[in-house]
Amino acid sequence: MKILITGINGFVGSNFTNNWSKDHILYGLDIHQPAKEGVERIFSWDEMGKIPPVDAIVHLAGKAHDTKNVSEAQSYFDINTGLTQRIFDYFLQSDARTFIFFSSVKAAADSVPGDILKEGIVPHPVGPYGESKIRAEEYLLSKMNEAHSRQKRVFILRPCMIHGPGNKGNLNLLYNVVKKGIPWPLGAFDNRRSFCSVDNISYVVEQLIVRDNIESGVYHVGDDEPISTNELIGLISESVGKKPHIWKLPKGWMNAMASVGNTLHLPLNKQRLQKLTENYVVSNGKIKNALGIENMPVSARDGMKKTLESFK
Repeated sequence: MKILITGINGFVGSNFTNNWSKDHILYGLDIHQPAKEGVERIFSWDEMGKIPPVDAIVHLAGKAHDTKNVSEAQSYFDINTGLTQRIFDYFLQSDARTFIFFSSVKAAADSVPGDILKEGIVPHPVGPYGESKIRAEEYLLSKMNEAHSRQKRVFILRPCMIHGPGNKGNLNLLYNVVKKGIPWPLGAFDNRRSFCSVDNISYVVEQLIVRDNIESGVYHVGDDEPISTNELIGLISESVGKKPHIWKLPKGWMNAMASVGNTLHLPLNKQRLQKLTENYVVSNGKIKNALGIENMPVSARDGMKKTLESFK
C-alpha cells in the first residue's frame, strides 16, 4: 500500500516507519524534511500539491499534551484542530480511500467515570489538549457522510498513552526516579492504568489500511491488560537491576500532605495526588471485535518490558 504519514519524524511515526517500510511504500508530511530510511520522500505542509496518489493517510501530526502547562491554549487548536481540518479536506479531494486520525482518550475524558472507559461515553475533555482533539473529531464526524459518499473510510483512534522505543514523557521520568533508587511513597494506592504498546497500535493501524471490511468510526486502542503503578515500578526495577522501593504510607497521611500542599503551593497537592493515584482503564473491545481478534499481538507486560529495555 502507498501510505502518507503526517508527523512521520515523531516517536510514533518513526516506529510505524520501522514496522511498515518493508511491506509498504511510505511518504511523509512534516515540518522537517530530512532523508529518512524507509521513506520515499517527506513533504512540507506547503508542498501538499506535490504528494503523489496514496491509498491511505495516517494523521499523527499534533501538539502533545504539555504536562508543565506552559503552552498557549490557542496553539493546541491551531495545530490539533487546524491541521486536522486541513489534511482531512485534502483527503476528501484525493484518491486516498482511508483516513486515520490519532486523537486521544483525553478527548473523551480526563478522568474515567466508572470502572472502564468505552467509546459510548459523552466526551467531556478538560483543558486545551483534549478540547482541541475533540474539536478535530467533531469536524471529521461532520464530514463523514461526504466521505462515505465518495467510498472513503474514516477512523478516529483514541489511544491510551503510547510507549515504545524512542518514547519521551512521564514514563521516562518515572524510570529515572526508580533508577536513582528514590522510593515511591504512594504504594497504598494500587491504581490501574491502561497503556498502549506502539507495536500493538502499529498492528491495528496497518490492519485498518490493508483490510476493507472494517467500518468507519471511533475506536479506543490500548493493551489488553491495565498495569498498576506498583507493577510498573516493579518492571522498571527489574529492568535496571534494582530492588523496588515502594512505600505504602497511609492514604490519610498522603491526603493530608496534599491538602497542605494546596495551601503552601507545594509540588504535591490534591490535584497531582489524584492524577498519580487514580484508575484510568480503557476498553479495547470494540477495535478487537472489528478486527476479529481475541488478544492484541503484544501483552501489556511484554510491551512495557521492551520499552524499558530501550531506555538503557
